[in-house]
Amino acid sequence: MTIHIEDLTFDVIIGLLDFERDRPQRVIINLQASYDYSDDQFIDYADMVLLIQNELKEKRYELLENALLGLKEVLYTTYPQLQTLSLKISKPDILAQCNVSLSKTWNF
Repeated sequence: MTIHIEDLTFDVIIGLLDFERDRPQRVIINLQASYDYSDDQFIDYADMVLLIQNELKEKRYELLENALLGLKEVLYTTYPQLQTLSLKISKPDILAQCNVSLSKTWNF
């Protein structure tokens, strides 16, 4: 099975610049995760969404790279049945002329 969480949007403190540390900014998370499904080994996507939001809100990462690695760690620790995980974090409001993102895919 593959879970898709698309365009999960919320505000967090994330970034290096002074103004990014002072007030939350909008981020958009996209996730794709595959795992072997069985009746007692399913993944609740609503719980996964809360886990992502809590991780980013609590840690207040400076770098998107560290945010991606932190999300990977907490997701894989919570859901060891994951076989692949693809994450993308976008900051749509940081530059007026574009949407910036960082992504990574892992095979477990």
